[in-house]
Amino acid sequence: MYILVHYTQKAQRTVEMETMMRPQTPIHILLIEDNPDHAELLNRLFQSYLVKTTFNHVEDGEQALAYLNREGIYVDAKRYPYPDLILLDLQLPKVDGFQVLEQIKSSPKHRHLVVVILTSSSDELDIQRAYQTYANSYLVKPFDPRDMMDILRYLGFYWLKWNVYAKPPEEEQVPATT
Repeated sequence: MYILVHYTQKAQRTVEMETMMRPQTPIHILLIEDNPDHAELLNRLFQSYLVKTTFNHVEDGEQALAYLNREGIYVDAKRYPYPDLILLDLQLPKVDGFQVLEQIKSSPKHRHLVVVILTSSSDELDIQRAYQTYANSYLVKPFDPRDMMDILRYLGFYWLKWNVYAKPPEEEQVPATT
């Protein structure tokens, strides 16, 4: 038991050191979730990590697509930054999560985005459809709040501390000519 605890503590310190040494550009998270309690829980949890994040939340698929395409109230890029990570519920009003995922992954502008499905559906057909539409990960929300916190902690640990994000195509650096 001591070895496991010691190893875990050492690994945590190593990750914290690596995180502190990595450039601290904010990670922009877009949560597409119709449950305000889940949104608040995620926001609080992600703010507790050592990584700088901005967190924006929309409540339906129509708002999500407007956000990504800078339409309507989402034209201000400073207030609504382009996301690095999208957390997407499948069961959404107006435009469902599958339609949002299909729009993202079929668009040359958006297909590089990391999309994590975070939903209550454990239906095998939903899981297959999500991966066939190029979801990066599929997580089922547990009913027990403690289990939900564990999933969110691990989710944050991986996607916020270890993952490296691609820049959008329009932000790619062109080498300087001399």
